[in-house]
Amino acid sequence: MAYPSVEVVPFAMPGGETCVPSRRRPVDLVHLARQTMGDRALEQDVLSMFVQQAQSVREQIGRSDAAQRRFLAHGLKGSARGVGAFIVAELADALETDPDDKRAVDRLARAIEDVRDFVAAISR
Repeated sequence: MAYPSVEVVPFAMPGGETCVPSRRRPVDLVHLARQTMGDRALEQDVLSMFVQQAQSVREQIGRSDAAQRRFLAHGLKGSARGVGAFIVAELADALETDPDDKRAVDRLARAIEDVRDFVAAISR
C-alpha cells in the first residue's frame, strides 16, 4: 500500500511567522529549533539547563586559576554552540585561548547575563 507524500515540517511557528538565523542575538533560535527538531518543550529545557550551566561557570570562573578557567571556558564553549549562544561561545573560546585575560572574563560574564535575560524574556 502506497502512502501519500506528506511534507513534514519539523518546526512551524504559530501564526506563520518566519525567522532567519541570527548570530547577533544572545541565542540563535533558528539554530536551537534545528537542534531540537522544533520541540518547544525541549527548547525550553535545553535553554534552562544552559542558563544554569552558564551562570555556574560565571560564578566559578572569577575565583579559578588559569587552568580551571581554560577548562570551564572549553566546556561552556561547546554547550553554547549547541544551543546557538554563539556570542558566548566566541567569548569562551577567547578565554580558553588566554585564560589570564581579565577583560575576557568580564565580557563573558556580560554575555552570559544577556543570554539569561533573553531566555527569561522569551519564556514569559
